[in-house]
Amino acid sequence: MGKRGSRSRSRSRSQLLSALTKKQKKHLRDFGEEHPSWDRVSRKDTKPQICQPSESTDTSSSESGAESEPEQVSGYHKLLATLKTVSKEEEEEEEEEEEEEEEEDSVVEEAEMNDEDGDSDVSVEEETAAESTELRENRILPADPEGKDGDKPPGTSQQEYPEEFTDAKHESLFSLETNFLEEESRGSCSLKATQDPFLQHMNKELKEKEIQAIATNPQMTCQLKWPILGQLVFSSKFQKLETFKPPKDIDLKSLHLQKPLETTWTKTNSHFLSGLHKSSSPFTPLQKELFLIMNSYRDLLYPERTALQNGEEIRHVYCLHAINHVLKANVQVLGNNSRRRSQKLGVGDDDDFRDQGLTRPKVLIVVPFREAALRVVQLFISLLEGDSKKKIIVSNKKRFNGEYGSDPEERPPNLKRPEDYEAVFVGNIDDHFRIGVAILQRSIRLYAPFYSSDILIASPLGLRTIIGAEGEKKRDFDFLSSVELLIIDQADIYLMQNWEHVLHLMSHMNLLPLDSHGVDFSRVRMWSLNNWSKFYRQTLLFGALQDAQINSVFNKHCVNVQGQVAVRNVPMTGSISHVLVQLPHVFQRMEAENLASVIDARFNFFVNKILPQYRDAVMSHTLVYVPSYFDFVRLRNYFKKEDLNFTHICEYTQKSAVSRARQFFFQGEKQFLLLTERFHFYKRYTIKGIRNLIFYELPTYPHFYSEVCNMLRATTRGEEAAWTCTVLYSKYDAQRLASVVGVERAAQMLQSKKNVHLFITGER
Repeated sequence: MGKRGSRSRSRSRSQLLSALTKKQKKHLRDFGEEHPSWDRVSRKDTKPQICQPSESTDTSSSESGAESEPEQVSGYHKLLATLKTVSKEEEEEEEEEEEEEEEEDSVVEEAEMNDEDGDSDVSVEEETAAESTELRENRILPADPEGKDGDKPPGTSQQEYPEEFTDAKHESLFSLETNFLEEESRGSCSLKATQDPFLQHMNKELKEKEIQAIATNPQMTCQLKWPILGQLVFSSKFQKLETFKPPKDIDLKSLHLQKPLETTWTKTNSHFLSGLHKSSSPFTPLQKELFLIMNSYRDLLYPERTALQNGEEIRHVYCLHAINHVLKANVQVLGNNSRRRSQKLGVGDDDDFRDQGLTRPKVLIVVPFREAALRVVQLFISLLEGDSKKKIIVSNKKRFNGEYGSDPEERPPNLKRPEDYEAVFVGNIDDHFRIGVAILQRSIRLYAPFYSSDILIASPLGLRTIIGAEGEKKRDFDFLSSVELLIIDQADIYLMQNWEHVLHLMSHMNLLPLDSHGVDFSRVRMWSLNNWSKFYRQTLLFGALQDAQINSVFNKHCVNVQGQVAVRNVPMTGSISHVLVQLPHVFQRMEAENLASVIDARFNFFVNKILPQYRDAVMSHTLVYVPSYFDFVRLRNYFKKEDLNFTHICEYTQKSAVSRARQFFFQGEKQFLLLTERFHFYKRYTIKGIRNLIFYELPTYPHFYSEVCNMLRATTRGEEAAWTCTVLYSKYDAQRLASVVGVERAAQMLQSKKNVHLFITGER
């Protein structure tokens, strides 16, 4: 009976609290009773209205007596209510406040009703005061996805983006400002280790002089060779440049992984460890060296990530680093929430609680396709779950699997493509998506509004449509203001999609937000308020090739205070060694004064020196391989103007037109075929009938060179002796040239006084 009675008292208290607005709770906390003008007459919250003196009060008195209220409303209270006139604007304001409170109060009510002990003896006043203090002091992000001005962050508007970010149900459950560190995990999860690289990085204080000196300081570099990664270049624009070498053995405890990652990582990574003999390490040799760099919070450029070989191995290790970073950051916030709640108001230094950025999103993971996003989320779930029999809570999981998963039966059964193509274009290959993920202890919330998310997973196109362009009315990039970890995976694929989207994203990273978004500035780190966030952002850049555009992003936009590490292994043997047909390769060097003039110089060289040799009808069946779409359009227009007998295929050509063009070229009805690299990347068709091959520019992917050359053997009619291959290059194509012919031969070709070099493959 005692337990049942205590439960009923707890239930009545929670019902009483749920019916109060913000102002009522504040007054109750300060004075221990409700304000007379807000006294309730019935169970419904009736706003104070002007009462007519002639009306009888018997009815209202009987109604209040029938309810379970401890006190009846006196005539004195009603008389006080007649002195207050409420305007329409005040009524609307109060209604909005009540709507904001509704969801949070329901969570408190639900927690109290489900309390099995039920013997809490906390008074209503103490309970209300604790809740009011919690909401007032720790409100960093708005529980409602709408901002102060009613402007919704990207994805929360069902009219504009009906397919995403509509999960308002779990807002309070995953809100950092209304949750606290659990008592039993407070001692084990709190961040106390001074050697923790997360704390060392986040607590590092830069000085104004150091920031100003970056523009004039020369970049310090140092080269080291690691066993697996190979040649590494450590660099920094700050005064100190620290390098290190990987230890032979590694212990998980020394890595300062947040619980439960110490136990779940081994199981999640077991697939890659099964092939290792006599090794107790929880990492593969490649993962160990990569994670040591990641865990030191240095920027990393790794240009040897391939979907066919080590792609999943690398995805596992950067997901571990991302989830570790988020868990540590959230534990720090929740721990400080508990500390602030336990101490009295006005006691303590506010600087002790600076643990956040200007907005909540901490990690941004950029991936090219939905399939990659699906695998990242699955890894997050696996890393939080592990061997535990108790499954973690994943909200909206069914919807996520439906939108990001794929049906194996949709793929044509007889489609034969190279292995690397199958590895890249697996699953759902839609490239327009974005999703917010909130993580709190052992729960994951998918489709969280961006400003309530810890991790954002998106494609460059998905981000580009939110960021918008200058002059557009509906655009938002404030959610990028406090990103502490940026992971760009499979960067080479963005060269085939639209590299401008990546450049646009990088130019909007870590800018000061245009709106406060409900932030508690007393909890924001000082370097974030100083607009120094870009000096604390770690960028991890993974790709499959050395490319000048990828290197430019890494060198220009990565200014981490901890420094940068780039893997710079040179290719000793080029992809030309994989050409199986007997073919003479003529490399012709063109001269260009500067990088800006290369495009015009290449076009003029092709039109004046190369094309006249192939105008003769004898040189039919000529394929012109063009990596850049802009060069393709320029050549197509020139061929039309000169009335040449040609056809063309690009990534925008319809399927029927592609079939006709391939047939015309194979039959010899068209002398030239212009082919873009992006079409070859997305389709990998074998073009039959090639006798003469012209590389207008060296391919972006080195293996495309050997693939296209080997297409000549698709149709052998005894013309092997007449096959030709011509390649145009300049001194600015040094990286691509080295990937095709090897670094030693490339150096000789670039330094030689001769402009023409000949290679012959397939000799027996």
